[in-house]
Amino acid sequence: MTEIRDEAVLKALAHPLRRRLLDTLRVDGPSMPSALARATGQAVANVSHHLRVLADAGLIQEAPELARNRKEHWWRMNDPRLSWNPAHFPQEAADAAEAIGFQRQIDLVNTWLGSPASRAEPWVTSAFATDSWLRLSPEELAGLGEELQELIGRYRDRPERDDRVPVFVLGRGFPARP
Repeated sequence: MTEIRDEAVLKALAHPLRRRLLDTLRVDGPSMPSALARATGQAVANVSHHLRVLADAGLIQEAPELARNRKEHWWRMNDPRLSWNPAHFPQEAADAAEAIGFQRQIDLVNTWLGSPASRAEPWVTSAFATDSWLRLSPEELAGLGEELQELIGRYRDRPERDDRVPVFVLGRGFPARP
């Protein structure tokens, strides 16, 4: 897992389109700017610019071995697992990155809830939403987060099969009041 500690890298990550590009590379693997433009509904020139920003930040790299000719430019993630600790950054930068990440999660949930698949078998009975109010110390909350990461890790990197599709799993834990 790549731990982000550089503010410039965090700022590169804290952009809605760049988050979508990283998600697409994470799920679909290496890709060309034209395919990423189609996937995100953006112009190829805009996607290429944002890919360069991500590359300059060290989050992605070119994959020239995938090109069939000199005109093709392929990109891949360096590490699909990224983490960062808000305490390592100025509050404004950490807040902006958190807000972009959370908005991305909200957008994905809204897209799912508005899709016909959310009301059809087999996904209507497979998808889940959960929340709970717990009484935890900071250490217990950290432990819960570690256990959730371990659980998710058991399902990560499974080989592709016809019945497996990309699934977004959202879990957050934080002190709050109802």
